[in-house]
Amino acid sequence: MSSLRPFCPTAWLAISAAAALLLLTPVSQSRAQAQAAQTTQAPAQTADPAPASRSQTTGAVTSPEQRGITARAIDKVKQAAKSAGDIFNRVPCLPPKGGSKTMGSLPHVAAKLAAGQPVVIVAFGSSSTAGYGASSPDFNYPNRLAAQLRRHYPTADITVVNAGVGGEDAPEMMKRLQTQVIDLHPDMVIWQVGTNAVLRNLDPGDTAKLVEDGISRIQAAGGADIVLVDPQYSPAVNQRKESAGRMVKLLGKVAELRHVGIFPRFEVMRDWHENQSIPVESFVIADGLHMNDWGYACFAQLLGDDIIRSVGQIKLGVNVPADVRTYRPM
Repeated sequence: MSSLRPFCPTAWLAISAAAALLLLTPVSQSRAQAQAAQTTQAPAQTADPAPASRSQTTGAVTSPEQRGITARAIDKVKQAAKSAGDIFNRVPCLPPKGGSKTMGSLPHVAAKLAAGQPVVIVAFGSSSTAGYGASSPDFNYPNRLAAQLRRHYPTADITVVNAGVGGEDAPEMMKRLQTQVIDLHPDMVIWQVGTNAVLRNLDPGDTAKLVEDGISRIQAAGGADIVLVDPQYSPAVNQRKESAGRMVKLLGKVAELRHVGIFPRFEVMRDWHENQSIPVESFVIADGLHMNDWGYACFAQLLGDDIIRSVGQIKLGVNVPADVRTYRPM
């Protein structure tokens, strides 16, 4: 650009300072390029950025325009950090009481994380996966999960692909299963499904058959770990209580039959409300269906905790068979 002269010390220092501030957000360009625009990016770190040193702030003369860019970068980093950091300060994210909540087995992804090898996780689903209701893409559940895992394994190459499309359920998802899941050669697939089928009055049995077929295709393609995510506990879903209950039970049976994991989202969210006394509006937005920032964050946190626990088992030499379900209904 004409306004920047090669090797100008003052301009170079100003640009370097702005770039350093922007780099506080832990985004891996190589991961993003590998998965194109669908690869999630981790939100900003939860701690405020360190202030610039005196030599950085006084040793160079910057133009008003450059100071404005730097100030905006600082504000953006601080705001994202504050939003990420105080979600659980308002309401703690606690696991449900009672029932089995420990990780059974995610041998493929856990072994690769334990060995420090690159990991690809595909979050497959509808609007709950895409992140409808979140205040920012940083706060959808795939991004929250990616950030958690990257904080815990800072040297690992972890890619989380968001393959969520709002309004879809099993019939539409099966049409893109090959290109948006199998062709990415994932180590783990988190498949959120069933809610839109309930809302559209589709037969839960038909949905279960399609999901079972999809699991078979994923398993035949390379043995990725699979975790199903059943419908959410929310006013809109609860209006179709009978259909929702049947969907939850059938997805659980499919998981057991195909030896894959299941995150019992319906029971977890019901526990938030009925046992932890959290108002529904604290985790569901005004449409009565989709989760808010806290709901997505706690969902991701509980899922990530169990992935980390599974890695710990591998590191301790625990021989966990591959056909143990990840979660069991409470």
